Amino acid sequence: MWFESGRVSLDLVATFAAPAGAEEIRDGDELRLWLTGAGLVPDRTPIARVGPDWVEAFRALRRDVGSLVRAELAGAGPDGGALARVNALAAGPPPGLCAVQDQEGHLVRELCGGVECAALLAAVARDAVELLTDPGERDLLRSCEGDGCTRVYLDTSRGHRRRWCSSELCGNRERVARHRRRVLAARPGWRSGGRRTADGQ
Repeated sequence: MWFESGRVSLDLVATFAAPAGAEEIRDGDELRLWLTGAGLVPDRTPIARVGPDWVEAFRALRRDVGSLVRAELAGAGPDGGALARVNALAAGPPPGLCAVQDQEGHLVRELCGGVECAALLAAVARDAVELLTDPGERDLLRSCEGDGCTRVYLDTSRGHRRRWCSSELCGNRERVARHRRRVLAARPGWRSGGRRTADGQ
């Protein structure tokens, strides 16, 4: 799972925006992993139940946030239904945090009162509202330039020249493809398209 977008709401959108378009939240176990990886649920906090209803709720929020973010990138108006649903979720109370001592006596975070789906949805929806209503953050929204990748991220790089969602993934693929094109172009008898010339050399 990918957590390099700069906002938890964009990280959720990325769970169905990989270059291959694969679904990364297929069941409750994968959603549990995402919630922990995104930092919404601290590692030591047990999650008793993450059922199909949780999965569908997070997928629905993902669709709505994705719709709003892509409309923003396109300079288009937001979808009214998506905006209303995100606002409704964001209005709910987020998870309560408390500090407890671990076995070594250090203070660590836990969720107070258990892990509730509605509270976690509220946290992600609120993050999306904060992102979309902050002019400075909106100006940093970018779409990955990687071939076939639809991930969106905040470009906080120096000079704001980041082109890919991940230098290690899409960036590396682009560098490999560029190198391959240079090698092919340097071969005698090969055109830039990688095909032999008419004389077969």
